Amino acid sequence: MGKLGISVYVEKTTEKEIFDYIDKAAECGFSRIFSCLLSVNETKEIIKEKFKRINDYAHSKNFEVIVDVSPRVFDDLGISYKDLTFFDEIGADGLRLDAGYSGLEESLMTFNPQNLKIEINMSNNTNYIDTIMDYMPNKENLIACHNFYPHKYSGLNLEHFKACTNRFKKYGLRTAAFITSTKEGTFGPWPVTDGLPTLEMHRELPIEIQAKHLIALGNIDDIIISNCYPSDKELEALSNMKKNMVTFDIILNEKTPEVERKILFEEMHFNRGDFSDNLIRSTQSRVKYKGHNFALFNAPEIIRRGDIVIESSEYGHYAGEVQIAVQDMRNSGKSNVVGRIREEELFLIDYIKPWQKFSFREIK
Repeated sequence: MGKLGISVYVEKTTEKEIFDYIDKAAECGFSRIFSCLLSVNETKEIIKEKFKRINDYAHSKNFEVIVDVSPRVFDDLGISYKDLTFFDEIGADGLRLDAGYSGLEESLMTFNPQNLKIEINMSNNTNYIDTIMDYMPNKENLIACHNFYPHKYSGLNLEHFKACTNRFKKYGLRTAAFITSTKEGTFGPWPVTDGLPTLEMHRELPIEIQAKHLIALGNIDDIIISNCYPSDKELEALSNMKKNMVTFDIILNEKTPEVERKILFEEMHFNRGDFSDNLIRSTQSRVKYKGHNFALFNAPEIIRRGDIVIESSEYGHYAGEVQIAVQDMRNSGKSNVVGRIREEELFLIDYIKPWQKFSFREIK
C-alpha cells in the first residue's frame, strides 16, 4: 500500500487544531493531506496566507499536500490551467480536479514547471482518463482519487467503484480513496455530517475494517480519512495494522496450544492457488511442523463461516494446515476450531484470492 492520509478543512476549524491533528497523524505514520478549496469563500490573498502556513507546517512533518479544486475555483481565483503558480505559492504538492476539462488541458497541466501532481477524480466510469492518456500526459505527475459522499446512501456501489478504479489502475496510476471516522461530531467541507466514505457499504463500519477492505481489494494505493476529527483510537488502529495484507482480527479459543498459536501469529499465510469454494487454505505450516502431534481438543459438529481451523494429527498429512471456513460445513470430527474471525470482518473472507497473503491478530 501507498500512504495513509488525513483531510483538513481550513475554513472549518482553528489553526491550532489543524497543527495538533497533523502532529498526531504524523506520529501514527500518516504522510498525506487532502485539503479543500471548493468550500472556501475567502479572498485570494487570505487563502494564500492561511494555506501557506498550514502547508508549510505539514511539510515540516513530511506530509504531501493535495488541494481539491475545480474549474469554478480557477475562475473565482483568476487562475488558468496554463499557469499553476498559485498552488506552488500556497505550498501545495498537487491539485485534485473535482471536475475536469476536456483531457487536453489535464495533459498539459501534468507538464507544469512547478512539478505539481495533477490528481484526477476517479469516481465516474467514463472514458475521461482514456482521453487524458490519448493526449500523452506526463504520467509521473498524474495521480487519481475517488470522491467522498456526505449524504447517507449516496456513496459508491462496490461494483461501480471497482470498474472505475480498474480504468485508472490499468495505466499504472497511483490511486486513492476515502474512509470515514464514525466518531460523533465529525465534519467535512459541507454541512451534512452523515460520515464521508467513498463506498456506501463503509459508512457504519469501524474505520480499520474500511481500510482492510480497500487493502483486500488490492487496487487502492493511498487511504485517506475524509472527516475531522477522528478519535485517537481510530488513528492508532490504522497506525498499528499491516498495510500490505489483510489482517483478520480473531477471537482465539482459550484452549489453543502454544504451537498452534505460533502457527497462527508467527507464520506467513497465503491462500493456495488451487482455489476452493469452502475453505481458504494456508498449507506451509503442515510442512514445517510435520511430525508434531496436533491433539484434538475442539471439534464442534458444525464448522461455521469465519471459523479458523488447524487440522489435528487425526487428519494424517493435513495435520497442522490452517483453514478459514468460507461457509458452514459439517466437521469430520478431526478438525480443531482454534478461533473465529470478528463478526464485522466476515465479509472480507470473500476477497481473499488464490495466492493472496493474509495474517491474524488476536483480540479479546
